[in-house]
Amino acid sequence: MSYHSYLTVLVPAIVALAVTLIGTKFLMGFMYNAGITTTEKNKGKREYPLPSGIGPAVAFGFAVGILTYVFGSSFNFYTAEANLTYLFAALISVFLIAFVGFLDDIVIQKEVVLPKGVRNTGRGLKQWQKPILTLIGAIPLMAVNAGVSTISIPFLGLVDFGIFYPIVLIPLAVVFSSNAFNLLGGFDGLTAGTGLIACIGFLAYSLAFGTYTGAVISAMLVSTLLAFLIFTLYPTKLIPGDSFTYFVGAGFVIAMVLGNMEAFGVIVIFPFFIEFLLHLKGRFRTSDLGKRRSDGTFENPYGRRVYSWTHFFMNLKRCREWEVSLYMWIAEALFVLLGFGLYGLHLL
Repeated sequence: MSYHSYLTVLVPAIVALAVTLIGTKFLMGFMYNAGITTTEKNKGKREYPLPSGIGPAVAFGFAVGILTYVFGSSFNFYTAEANLTYLFAALISVFLIAFVGFLDDIVIQKEVVLPKGVRNTGRGLKQWQKPILTLIGAIPLMAVNAGVSTISIPFLGLVDFGIFYPIVLIPLAVVFSSNAFNLLGGFDGLTAGTGLIACIGFLAYSLAFGTYTGAVISAMLVSTLLAFLIFTLYPTKLIPGDSFTYFVGAGFVIAMVLGNMEAFGVIVIFPFFIEFLLHLKGRFRTSDLGKRRSDGTFENPYGRRVYSWTHFFMNLKRCREWEVSLYMWIAEALFVLLGFGLYGLHLL
């Protein structure tokens, strides 16, 4: 990529970051006043409501960043090197899946005082509904036949999946990635931080080995997640909600597909596959949360049994909340480095 090409990615990324900062700040106040909140329980006796369902602000920042890139091309500030059809498909996809997550955010069970004889019926989406609804996020990618059906698989070489790739593999990847990423996130900064590190890996790979379209997508993800991370660092000022985690999980797949880095991407998001297996072991009746001790550290509520990455870290040492998130960031960074290492060894 030339110096000029780097600028065509950098400027929209800066715009996306600024819009996400402003949008998140605005939506935090809006959601709080609307009563869409979740009680923060990791701070001991300081239980207080925090605004939830802020994911649309991140999706909006992503969309504005993409549109800024398209604007520059349409008005001949530069010649678009990215596939505009793919970019619009990505834009629609993230909005659809963020909307699905937002549905769950706004109907979560609330602790409210109701008149005698009146029942509170807000219970959120059922567990079986979530994977079905997140399938919607794959439709735009399927419609434009996104990506390349020939994938490099370790030890097998190049495999052409043909029509099976857009019709089956992409939908399954979107559903799995969005729901698996949603399983991890009970600690301040954990989801935004791990998502940011993964997307930095995608961006670095796209710039060095992948496609320009993948670089644009990854840059927008990095900038929006960086802006959002500022609000979720310990002590967090908001609860991200499913609208955020679904957006990030789907964003992983979009970057992988449009950046032609599926094999590398599988290594990067493998920690979330492990998280999925750990929750599966607990029949999805377990949580990644911990039990807070009087000294502010957390212990595994399931004893020595591990049903999440967070439980593994709690069993290693007495962790404070920010330490649990930090260790997860380190684990994700190691998987990103592993992906580059395998690529350097020509195993990807």
